[in-house]
Amino acid sequence: MHNTALSPHQILTGEYLYNEAVALVLSQAQRELLIFDQDLSLGNFSSMATQQILTQFLSQSPNSQLTIILQSTLYFSEKCPRIFNLLATFSHKMRVFETNDHAKHAKDCFILADGEHYIKRIHIDQARFKYALNNPLSTQALNTRFEELLDATHNQISYSTLGI
Repeated sequence: MHNTALSPHQILTGEYLYNEAVALVLSQAQRELLIFDQDLSLGNFSSMATQQILTQFLSQSPNSQLTIILQSTLYFSEKCPRIFNLLATFSHKMRVFETNDHAKHAKDCFILADGEHYIKRIHIDQARFKYALNNPLSTQALNTRFEELLDATHNQISYSTLGI
């Protein structure tokens, strides 16, 4: 799965490489995954492969935690049924939030795994991103930003909230 063009610590471009890097960072997680995204429409989140990575992550440890912050939950609820259904199975270790209007201006997105691995898409409209593995220093600012975004949420999504 690891592409030789997929080099850490530099700005990379292209949706295909972005999808590969997202899968790589997700698969590194052992304890905690923090995801901030506009709606999960980019990054191959609706795929069976991503669902399998997240299922394995949530199943492998009783303490694993997945927190997702979205600016819009429409795509998530309608086009990501595999991940959405994980809310029913893993509601005790998976949380999905929607931001309030104040946080909807953010145009980047990122994933943090265990406070050591990250991927950051620089702007939602461009497939330009950077990622790193085993680099806790570079994840500190993103972790702080995630906490700020979490404070700017107004709605926690649950499996039953959307009428399923």
